Amino acid sequence: MNSLERTLVTKSGYDHGWEVVVEATAQRVRLASALHRAQVEIAKGQGDGARWQVRVANAALDRELRRSLGRAAGEAQSVSTERELALLLHEAARLARALPDAPEARFARAVALELTERKPTSTEVERLVKQRVGQDIFRESLMDYWGGGCSVTGIAVPELLRASHAKAWAECATDAERLNVYNGFLLCAHIDALFDRHLMTFTDDGTGIFAPAINADLRGCLGLTGEVKLRWLAPEHLEFLAWHRLRCEWM
Repeated sequence: MNSLERTLVTKSGYDHGWEVVVEATAQRVRLASALHRAQVEIAKGQGDGARWQVRVANAALDRELRRSLGRAAGEAQSVSTERELALLLHEAARLARALPDAPEARFARAVALELTERKPTSTEVERLVKQRVGQDIFRESLMDYWGGGCSVTGIAVPELLRASHAKAWAECATDAERLNVYNGFLLCAHIDALFDRHLMTFTDDGTGIFAPAINADLRGCLGLTGEVKLRWLAPEHLEFLAWHRLRCEWM
């Protein structure tokens, strides 16, 4: 990779969420960010018609990135154009900000800063600060992970969307659980109300199921006719969904 190509790659990285250059040699460019802990490596194409080969070291991020871009599993992701590279880097950064444990790291920094500025006089004030900051970060992570759209409908109007925990904030044992992007969904307000009150839940294939009180007529009024299903599910969602189903007393 010549100096011009290295400059082009680092500029694309800077513009799309990878502002830290870890390494830039004739063989590869390695990029990182202050907003998450992931790294990407961009190397010259290997004669398959691709201009670059992109590798993501984090297995979960690589899997989610391939799902997002509709790419098959493999060792590296081939990129042929600058536009393709920009899209891949943008999607990788978006997901890297959302996946564990990037939200937890942001939470720790934000809480430390606010507590330093506020100097709380009681543990209750400190608890409320942590809860408010944590819920804001959880919502940001869900917005990143679900591409700004409802996990069920795809509706992408932020004002209509709620960050909904599967395992409730108060029931989580650690901040890592509370902030885990797989512990919940980004839902339109009416679906969030049902999910939050355990009047609906989801099976392990993402199909929505409802309490008997939410009959077909009510679902019709709510615009939830036919099959209601999550747009996708990762294996990491399943543990939290199992917890949520246990709280549905009608099951």
